[in-house]
Amino acid sequence: MKAFHYLQLKWKLTATALSFSLIPLFLLGFVLHGQFSDSYEDKLRSNLRLTVLNKADAIDMFLEERVVQLQNIANTNFFSEISNQEKLNSLFDAIYSTSNSFIDLGVFDQHGNHVAYCGPYDLKNINYQDQRWFNQAMLKGVFISDVFMGYRNFPHFVIAVKRREQGRTWILRATIDSDVFNSLVSNVRTGQLGDAYLINSKLLLQTSSRRGGDVLSKAILPDFSPGGNVEIIKWNDYGTGMVAGIMQLNMVDWSLVVLENPEEELSPVIRDQSLVFVLLFVCALMISIGTYFVITSIVRKLMTADKEKSLMDATVMQSSKMASLGKMAAGVAHEVNNPLSIIRESAGWIRDMISDGGFEGVKDLPNLEEALGDIERHVERARSVTHRMLGFARSMEPAQDDVDLNQLVRETVSFLDNEILYRTIWVTYDLSPDLPSISTDFNQVQQVVLNLMENAIDAVGNDGSIKLSTRCNGDFVELEITDSGPGIPPEILSKVFDPFFTTKSAGEGTGLGLSIIYTILTRVGGSVKARNLPEGGAQFIVRLPLVNRNIYIQEESCPE
Repeated sequence: MKAFHYLQLKWKLTATALSFSLIPLFLLGFVLHGQFSDSYEDKLRSNLRLTVLNKADAIDMFLEERVVQLQNIANTNFFSEISNQEKLNSLFDAIYSTSNSFIDLGVFDQHGNHVAYCGPYDLKNINYQDQRWFNQAMLKGVFISDVFMGYRNFPHFVIAVKRREQGRTWILRATIDSDVFNSLVSNVRTGQLGDAYLINSKLLLQTSSRRGGDVLSKAILPDFSPGGNVEIIKWNDYGTGMVAGIMQLNMVDWSLVVLENPEEELSPVIRDQSLVFVLLFVCALMISIGTYFVITSIVRKLMTADKEKSLMDATVMQSSKMASLGKMAAGVAHEVNNPLSIIRESAGWIRDMISDGGFEGVKDLPNLEEALGDIERHVERARSVTHRMLGFARSMEPAQDDVDLNQLVRETVSFLDNEILYRTIWVTYDLSPDLPSISTDFNQVQQVVLNLMENAIDAVGNDGSIKLSTRCNGDFVELEITDSGPGIPPEILSKVFDPFFTTKSAGEGTGLGLSIIYTILTRVGGSVKARNLPEGGAQFIVRLPLVNRNIYIQEESCPE
């Protein structure tokens, strides 16, 4: 596939992925925002209803506690005692120390005369017989008044309780601190437009209002039906949309009003709306960038996979060639061995003739003997080469051989003698003389050493050095192959054993050599690792296990 086709494929995949991700994302964002706004508004109404209900209960409890306090005082004291000024002062001090909501305390006889008073005003000896609160208290026994001006000429309300004592009736009255009561109501105000206040049945303010005015002014509210349940009313107040929660109190004929501005309460949602669009844009951007890079990576991997497939096809073809070459090498070795045997026998026959004196008088007899030696030496060398060719061409069937690693190393390196001499590479050995034999597959380990030596020769180039060392380490023997090459770049050190990974130019390597080494050593229970040396060059460490070690070394321990 050409590069243009890969580019086309990349943009088609990118457009398809973005279509299936961005369109649902934006639809989901708009739907969720609408649902969230509706849910938030419903939650606002629910919270307002709960706030009104809780605050109404708190106000009722406040008033009920004040009534109970006054009833306890009235029921535990006789008129003769409580009408005494000193006694009343001590009682007021006692209740004021535990509750600062009372401004004053007064005792009235059944004719409305103020017989005893404790407080900041001069109200003693004033007759309240014509006051509504006095008549209601005498009639009902307990009365909480609306806010009124009274003799104080200041807005206030009172709580009065009646006590009957041996045919005598008298009233204990207390004035509630307006500031304390106002703070009890106003602390539920929210935002800059929110409000909370109490109104009586005539819609007159019983506490101050942020929007409606002072106490005893008329509140501006739409029609509502006061009752024991919270009523939610929505209306437009001089261009400002408001929502009111209204509920009637139980202790007194008052209604609690809590106002909230929906836009102000929903301002986080309105602010979040911009944030949602920004987040949607950021998410879309991230998805687009991520999709582009992912698709690019997929296409790149596809290109790599196609390239690896081509390399694998070439590798399979090369393997087939090598298999054929192995069979051919075995045939060639057999064919060569036959004439070599005849040459060797002939050379031996000539040497026997010389020994028997058959060539006496021949002038060049020394040269003839030297030539025979050369023939025998080169025949032996050729026979050694064909022997190694036969060993290398054997099938790689798993085997358990008794292997002398030192001998295997020397024998394998001898395959590369010509190339080593041609490149003037200095090969040194540091082989442990006490190295025990191991039970493993000779041919496969030989292939490992051969591949590592070929890589080391390629890394060194010319005029370098390679060192081979063996040693025993616990239950393993180790082979180190160290070269004086440039080393392995640190960023690819962890990838050198990956299949098809190579630093060589195209056509010079398949990237399978080290991978095959890793596979072979894993199969025989060993391992391999690569590292760079501080002084330069690379080092490969091969570890091979000792199998049934005592059979071969007879209780000998590996030298340290």
